[in-house]
Amino acid sequence: MGAGLEVAVFGAYGHTGRFVVAELLERGFVPVLSGRNAGRLGAQAAEHGLGHRPASVDDPASLDRALAGTAAVINCAGPFATTAAPLIEAALRARITYVDVAAEIEANADTFTRFAEPARARDVLVLPAMAFYGGLGDLLATAAMGGWTAADEVHVAYALDSWHPTPGTRASGAVSRERRGGRRLVFANGRLEHREDAPPAARWTFPDPIGHRDVIAEFTMADVVTVPSHLSVPEVRTYMTVEAATDVLAPDTPAPTAVDDAGRSAQTFLVDVLVRSGDAERRAVARGQDIYAVTAPLAVEAVERVLTGRAKATGVLSAGAVFEAADFLRALSPHVVVEV
Repeated sequence: MGAGLEVAVFGAYGHTGRFVVAELLERGFVPVLSGRNAGRLGAQAAEHGLGHRPASVDDPASLDRALAGTAAVINCAGPFATTAAPLIEAALRARITYVDVAAEIEANADTFTRFAEPARARDVLVLPAMAFYGGLGDLLATAAMGGWTAADEVHVAYALDSWHPTPGTRASGAVSRERRGGRRLVFANGRLEHREDAPPAARWTFPDPIGHRDVIAEFTMADVVTVPSHLSVPEVRTYMTVEAATDVLAPDTPAPTAVDDAGRSAQTFLVDVLVRSGDAERRAVARGQDIYAVTAPLAVEAVERVLTGRAKATGVLSAGAVFEAADFLRALSPHVVVEV
């Protein structure tokens, strides 16, 4: 387990950051709490008896102090278009593993483009989108591929019974919409493309007990960056149940409400990944509770595997490229139930 290793958590007092801190403590790591708000950090540090180091992405020296002596950093602070690059640069200076939980497609694409060579040169692993969106879908697609070296299509369909967004989700979504200028993104013909039309409606047959559901096709999530970053697939499409899409886009949908001692909401999810090559199809399915809470074991499992020598390479990589996907998914039990 963590063996007392220090792991910095930037944005530790945020909704997802708190889940990450709890998961690190559960595994024997020592979280070093960081972020911009010194008051919130101090209160959280006192609650857990932990150290805290206020820092700002506008102040590289403060980031260096925050990461000093740590073995890795997990960035939980969006919008990642603002925070990812400064934190990655600080991690490269410190020569430590960087993990983030970004669902912002453009921010993730920027990370692959901008930091691939610098990370390799410094022998550092940078893992963007190590979260419910981006990381989990990539691991499921990689496990479903099995021995295939290429496929024609990957489809990732999300069945959320609701989606109550956090303030961070809203802020990140606003930044992405601004960057797109009213357009939407898809991954087709082997590249990210902007489209001007509305996303099409469709019907998806999820595994029982969900069954047939109306979905928004091309409701594009971070999987369109992570999956094709290492799998030879020219088409990656993501789908969202209409109810969840309506929730997250509505301005008056409330934030998640805790229903158990762990702070999880009552939300449930099912992720259905279909990989097609010619007439052959393979499938992987994941089920669980609370998309924000389940991000914590994804991110912390990644850190633990890197620090125990179970990562395949350095550079900017997605989860499926650097870990044994099926084994990683098994390790997420009981947080996530997986069928491949």
